[in-house]
Amino acid sequence: MRAAIPSFLAAALLAVSAGALTSPAPTRPPVLPGTIVDLTHAFDADTIYWPTAGGFVLERVAHGLTDQGYFYAANRFCAAEHGGTHLDAPIHFFEGRRTADAIPLEQLIGIGVRVDVSGKCAKHRDYRVNVEDLAAWERQHGRIPTGAIVLLQTGWAERWGDRAAYLGTSRTGPEAVPELHFPGLHTDAARWLVRERTVRAIGLDTPSIDYGQSTRFESHVILFEANVPAFENVASLQRLPAKEFVVAALPMKIRGGTGGPLRIVAWW
Repeated sequence: MRAAIPSFLAAALLAVSAGALTSPAPTRPPVLPGTIVDLTHAFDADTIYWPTAGGFVLERVAHGLTDQGYFYAANRFCAAEHGGTHLDAPIHFFEGRRTADAIPLEQLIGIGVRVDVSGKCAKHRDYRVNVEDLAAWERQHGRIPTGAIVLLQTGWAERWGDRAAYLGTSRTGPEAVPELHFPGLHTDAARWLVRERTVRAIGLDTPSIDYGQSTRFESHVILFEANVPAFENVASLQRLPAKEFVVAALPMKIRGGTGGPLRIVAWW
């Protein structure tokens, strides 16, 4: 029998789903969980983007003492929606589905499970996480909870910073796309997670939910038709337990956006 969800996890999720704004103001500071893990790669000039997208640009506007004698610093940035640790909103691959700003907060916060397939991916860079991988996780840890956020650990985050190792190519532009090699989610597994387990969201530590050699992005289509968003280029998944933790994945709220930079954290 699967162990019960710890009470603090259940209480946290209940507060989110019930609408904490209707509750009385707290009379004391909240108690933080024992462990908080940042699952986000920092954005800078070396952040990896899709080969056809421009990179992250940070431009200094001011940095130093003003005429009035106080210090002041400010920057501006330019970035594509899809790069670094980011959200794929359902509209990205399915017309009429939710944009980045329309995804309910309740769908971006939930009980997490981590499925580790890094051993298989180390042997096959085009590996696709399949239904048997998910079934094997359930045999060891119990059924994936309804409404879970499923995080797939391929081990690819360890390659972050080495563009050729991470993407399969160091080239950019349309001619680089056929050279992409990295793991992803099999279409059968995407369909199973949507139909059989009703997950809230799916994330992984590679550039795309579909594997690098995909040309039709069918796992994206299956998930996004069901309004299930995806988190890509997630970091530090190896630091998480296999289950019974909370995930909060809050993207930049771009009106009408197909995605955007994401700050994702987990705690337990």
